Formats: sequence, structure tokens, C-alpha cells
Amino acid sequence: MALSLHLRARALAVLLFVGFQLPAFARTQTFHVSPQGNDAWSGRLSDAKRDKTDGPFVTLPAALEAVRKARRDANSAQDNFTILLRGGTYELTTPIVLTPEDSGLSAQQPFTIAAYRKEKPVLSGGRRIPGWRLVNGQPGLWEAEVPFAREAPFRSLFVNGQRAIRARTPNEGFFRIQGESPQDKPVKLRFKAGDIQKSWADSGETEVIALLAWADFRLYIRSVDDEANVATLSGDARPSNKEANARYFVENAPGSLDAPGEWQLDRTRGIVRYLPRPGEDMLKAEVIAPRLEDLLQLKGDLAAKRAVRHVVLRGLTFSHTDWSMPPEGYADTQAAIATRGDLYAEAATDCIVENNTFSHLSGYALDFGRGCQRNKIVGNEAFDLGGGGIRIGEPGDRTPDAFTANHTHTVTDNHFHQLGRIYPPAIGVFILQSGTNRIAHNHIHDLYYTAVSVGWNWGYQETPCRENVIEFNHMHDIGQSMLSDMGAVYTLGIQRGTVIRNNLIHDVNSFTYGGWGLYPDEGSTGIVWENNVVYRTKSAGFHQHYGRENIIRNNIFAFGKEHQVMRTRDEEHVSFFFTNNIVYFNSGTLLGSSWKNERFVIDHNLYFDTRTAAAPDNLKFSNATVDKWRARGHDTHSVITDPLFVAPEKLDFRLRKDSPALAHGFKPIDISKIGVRPASKRSDR
Repeated sequence: MALSLHLRARALAVLLFVGFQLPAFARTQTFHVSPQGNDAWSGRLSDAKRDKTDGPFVTLPAALEAVRKARRDANSAQDNFTILLRGGTYELTTPIVLTPEDSGLSAQQPFTIAAYRKEKPVLSGGRRIPGWRLVNGQPGLWEAEVPFAREAPFRSLFVNGQRAIRARTPNEGFFRIQGESPQDKPVKLRFKAGDIQKSWADSGETEVIALLAWADFRLYIRSVDDEANVATLSGDARPSNKEANARYFVENAPGSLDAPGEWQLDRTRGIVRYLPRPGEDMLKAEVIAPRLEDLLQLKGDLAAKRAVRHVVLRGLTFSHTDWSMPPEGYADTQAAIATRGDLYAEAATDCIVENNTFSHLSGYALDFGRGCQRNKIVGNEAFDLGGGGIRIGEPGDRTPDAFTANHTHTVTDNHFHQLGRIYPPAIGVFILQSGTNRIAHNHIHDLYYTAVSVGWNWGYQETPCRENVIEFNHMHDIGQSMLSDMGAVYTLGIQRGTVIRNNLIHDVNSFTYGGWGLYPDEGSTGIVWENNVVYRTKSAGFHQHYGRENIIRNNIFAFGKEHQVMRTRDEEHVSFFFTNNIVYFNSGTLLGSSWKNERFVIDHNLYFDTRTAAAPDNLKFSNATVDKWRARGHDTHSVITDPLFVAPEKLDFRLRKDSPALAHGFKPIDISKIGVRPASKRSDR
């Protein structure tokens, strides 16, 4: 009896303690939004009453205003607030903007905007285009009136959930610039006779999209000399991006609407025309033209140093945004750097973006800029994007203060694919001046440039970009022969403490040079690259342009087409330590580019060229025999032998129990943990 009383007393004490830790009288106030709602109602009900006197709101802005009004009530100061959206499409006329006043109270009491149960609400920046009819005298061509386009022309169109093709010439493939990369100001493009028509300059809206090495430009045609075969464009190219005989195509030229899936807007008449794909019924089709360029902003107050905090976005779909272009056009320097995100955050901390869908957008899906810290981006899918998946940090903030610094984000278990549909140089996960981020268990594929890029500094200056961890990601079908000079993982500048490990990388293909798996570029320093599996790369599994004291260990590099390992610049310091790796190949050379000086450490590796299996001593190390290479002090403890993978012809790089690599100290890499995890198995690790 005494023991029982003692336990009850202890339990009461615990309850009292817990009670004092929680805000007094904390409640959860929930507001609802439904396409069947009414902004004159209270929003307190998930469904309308039978007598239609009360029910959910019909717009998200009305629900936000209701929350803000409730917050101003002194009795609600410690309440939690949640907005739940029923399934359906919500056409936004302006972006949703959340400010510091919309912050949640804490991680345990966030302000949440989420899907109701498992329903699918869509926040759309577009509007539907009805009233399609056949064009007289042009079989198969359809048109619709869009009076708003006279004042608000659009550059994107979506038909039945697919991005339509803005009328393109040629329909497949590319034209080629004749000769050297144009550097005139403005650009004078030399074209093959017949590729560009003189009349295309008359409309003022015909555009040239050129792919130059790792970047692109999009410029209007201003005049055409069809005798000299020179088109004068609307702006200047970037001097850093040069490529002889570069590829280009033309968009929105008069008379170029001639292939299924293409569309064109006549903004003067307010008419849009579309040539359907097979099976599309334009009398039933859902056709959407976007009118917004971004959908949601988390906008803290940088001047007053007040952040948006503890906001949760969960289970929502963000779709249908557009893009614009200045009169002079644009020219990219790298990575679609001028392109921002359609969900944009500035001075936002401790927020969560979870289990959302980002589709049919024009820019990067997500963008966390100045003053963003400790945000979690987990379990989202982003596809059919004009830009990339997520952008973190800013290019110029090398010495931010504690408030404006960008750091410590978690980006895990996301699926980013079909990227760069408007801006081909866009990146899957793009980290600029930002540190202590974790990018893990993501699936990134089907894009035209780099999958993960870390750093934004060319040289050996210190920056805030450090201690980032890139791990357990699956990255593949990168580049797709569209651009050049890319890697699955690309780094720039000094990055002490950054680790790239346990990633699965394959099928990296550039147009000309530079389809690499792991690519430390200019000034990359102090980075550890370990336990990665890299195969089927065009140029090499690993390439360092120049950098200092990077560590490359316990990786598998297989089936590089041209080379397996590359080093471009000979410097006076140690470039890298390349140890305990397996290099397995059947084409190209083992070492590419420059290995002239001895300022690198390469040893304790296992090499195997299946073509020289019967004569391993024939393997060449940068045009040197193995004996001459070792005489220079390299690979003195390395071995040339078959590592005995389980089934390399089937891309199964597990090691057999009798593998000599195991005896040589190689640690097996478990790829079963790589990629997006089921929700039930997600954790901080």
C-alpha cells in the first residue's frame, strides 16, 4: 500500500512538471479550405452544413486572414494554428506570402498548412483555357481565345498534365552555329543557309536558344542578313562560355507550329493554337496557362532581423508557373544562376517542407536564400521543372552575419527528376554559400547538367561553404549529351569538412568533354570522397581540375568510356590522396589529362582492365608502364588484378567472398541503403 501511494505521488509530480512545461490553455485552432467552400463562412468546418450557412473557406488567402485575425486575440496567444486544404485545384491570383507574424510558436507548436487527410490539394499558378475549336482549313490544328494574353502573355502551356512544346525549329535535333562561338556585342550568329529566315525578325518574338559548353543563352532575333547568313540577336553572350559549331534551336518563329504537342500564342489577336498529340481530345482536355512566376514565399524581415519560423507545409501540390525574359534576352554563366525558386524563402528558420509535390513549374522548385537556417525538406517529389530541384544559399554572401547566414538544412528522401526543361544548366541540388547541410537519400535523375553542386567560389578563398554532407543519394541519367563540363557531384572552392560518401552514380554523359562522376573543380579543397559507386561515365569516374589535399578513398569506379581517373592541373601542393579504390574498366585509358609532376598521392588501389586480363603488366599509367610509374613513387602498394565482383556485366559490384580487394583492405559498399527510404524508415540518419 505504501509503495502504491509512493508511485502515485511520483506520477502526480511528473504530470505537474509536464504541465508546467506546456503553455497554459494551449489549443489547436483549425481552419478548412475547400473548392466547395465560401469565403463568407467561418472556415471552422471541413464540410458545408446542409443548410449552407457555414463551412470551409474557398480560398487559402481567406483562411490565412482568419488565422491572422485569431492570433490578434489575446486569448489565442499560445494556440496552435493549422489550415487544412481539401482535395481539388486552387487557382492563385497572387503568390501566398507568409511573414514573421505567421510563425509558429515552436517546433512542437508550428503553424501548419497541409492537405486534409490524404486528399490532394493543388495550388496552381495557372488558369484553365476552355472553348477549343478546330481551325478552318488547317486539319488537326485547334485554337482557343485567350483575351487576357494581350496584356499578360504566357510562355508555358500544360495539356492534360504534360508540358506542351513552344513551337520549335527544328522539331528534332539542332541547328549548328557556323564556326567559332559568337562573341560580338550584340551576338551575330552565323548560320547555315536556310536555317534562319529573314521574316523571323519581323515579329520581334522569335528566339534563339544556344547551348554553349556548360551554359546557354536565349536571345531574340533582331535582324537577318540572308546573303551573309548572319542573324543579329538581342543581347551579348558570356565570354566564359564558348563552343565552336555550337548547337541551337529556334523557338516561337512564325509558321513553325507543325508538330504534335506544339503550341503558339498570337498575343495581338488573343489566340492560342495547339497541335494535339495522338489520343488527345481537345473537347475534353484540361489546358492550363500559367499567370504567376512563383507560388509561395516565406518572407522574413532581413532589415529588422525577424525570421519566419516554425512553418510546416505538408501534402500539398504546387503547379503551373511561368517565366519571363527581358527585352535583351538572357545569357547564363553557370547552373541557371539567375533562376530562382517557385517556393522562395528568405530569413526562414526551423521550417519543414514535407511530402509535397512540385510539378509543371518554371524555375527551381524550392529556393532557400539569405537568412535561411535549419530547415527540413523531406519526402517531396519535384518533376517537369524549368529549373532544378532545390537551391540553397546565395552566390555572393562570403562573410554573412549570424542572422543573414545560410546553413544547416536537411534535404532527404526527395525525388527530383525531369529537370531543366526551360533552363538546361539547372542543377538537382544546388548549394552556394552555405554550410553544414545534409543532402541524403535523394533520387536525382533525368537532367541536363550536374545533379549536386556544392560551392560557388573559383579559387582558394575561404567561404561559408563547408562541412556539407552528401550521402546515400542515387544519381543517374545526368547530362544526357545536352551540355558539357559537368559531374554528378560537382564542387568549387575550399570546403573543409565536406564529405561526399555512399552515393550511387551512373550514366553521366556530356555533349563534348566533361561527363564525370565525381568532379572537384576550381579550388576544391579539403573534401573527402569515399564509399561511392560510380559507373558508365563518358569522360571519367573521377576528375579533379585543380584543388588541394582532397581525399578519394574506398570508391568503385567502373566502365568509364574515355578515361577512369583524370587530373587537369599540375600545382605545387598535393592535389589529392587517391587510395584504396577499385578501378575496373573495359574501354579508354586508366589515367587521363596531366600527371606530369609528382604532387599527388596515389597508392593501395586495385586496377583491372578486362582487355589486358591475360597481361596485367601491359596496363599503362599516363603512358608509363607500371614499373616506370612505380619508379616515380606511385601505386607502389597497388595491385593489378580482377576484384571478382559478383556480376559486373550486370552492374552488380558486390565483392565475392574470395575477392582480392577484401584482402587488400577494401571495405564493401552496401548500396541497399542508397536512395529514397520508405516513410516508416526515415530518421536523422
